[in-house]
Amino acid sequence: MQHRRQLAGFLAVVGWLLCPLVSHATDDTWRIGASTSYSSGDYGTNSRTSLLSVPVSIRRLFADGDFTITIPYLQLHSSGSVTVVNGVPIQISTNRTSRRRQQLPPVLSTAEGLGDITAQGRYYLMDEKGWLPTVSLTAKLKTPTANPDLGLGTGEFDENVGIELMKKLTTHLIGFLDGGYTFVGKQSGLNLLNQWFYDVGMGYNVTPQWMLSVYYEEYYKLVATQVNPRDLLFSSTYKATSALRLNVSATAGLSNGAPQYGLTGGVSVQF
Repeated sequence: MQHRRQLAGFLAVVGWLLCPLVSHATDDTWRIGASTSYSSGDYGTNSRTSLLSVPVSIRRLFADGDFTITIPYLQLHSSGSVTVVNGVPIQISTNRTSRRRQQLPPVLSTAEGLGDITAQGRYYLMDEKGWLPTVSLTAKLKTPTANPDLGLGTGEFDENVGIELMKKLTTHLIGFLDGGYTFVGKQSGLNLLNQWFYDVGMGYNVTPQWMLSVYYEEYYKLVATQVNPRDLLFSSTYKATSALRLNVSATAGLSNGAPQYGLTGGVSVQF
């Protein structure tokens, strides 16, 4: 019943975000993107886990925000009890282990398949003016399309609400501050906690088409016995044409709760 109330509340927030958008489409109204991401870490254990993710995103652009559907394909290489939660592999001790996973030998194994499809809405609440930053509100729904028996997901809905701040500090320098809260779907045996998160970063416009940025990110731990995932994210975005954008990024873990490193490359086309 509690989860239903959370889901109903989330859908109300999404509706509130999208209602002002639907009548204000921009001239360029769609953006299709694809990327490949690889991360690896031991997460404080004696075994290494790696995750390859290949998401495809479809974004509808509006004058006052956007709406995005993301469809990921995952390949998880691990040993022990590992479950992917919101795109990150988590070492979990659980009493709810499927018959298939119980039969797997205690060695490295690979599972692959469709990940959790997500839907996210963003609404630009306020444009930058004077000392005031640009403010955006976000809402995100993770649907349980991944196979929980393979550790590719939890099999439950997650709901997230957040806020994004952006402020131009100089001609070339931009500051970022984002935060939010995720209601993690509860499942017998997994004992996952709800999760707050934030990041703070700086972007530098090397040219009008090329931006370099760096972020510090922290997420509240999903399992009580673990530590908060913390990392540094380095990103480069290049606008090759008015329609084509290229992005590469790298992460460096700062705690046992985060991957030791991660690499991502992607491309998007707007039309």
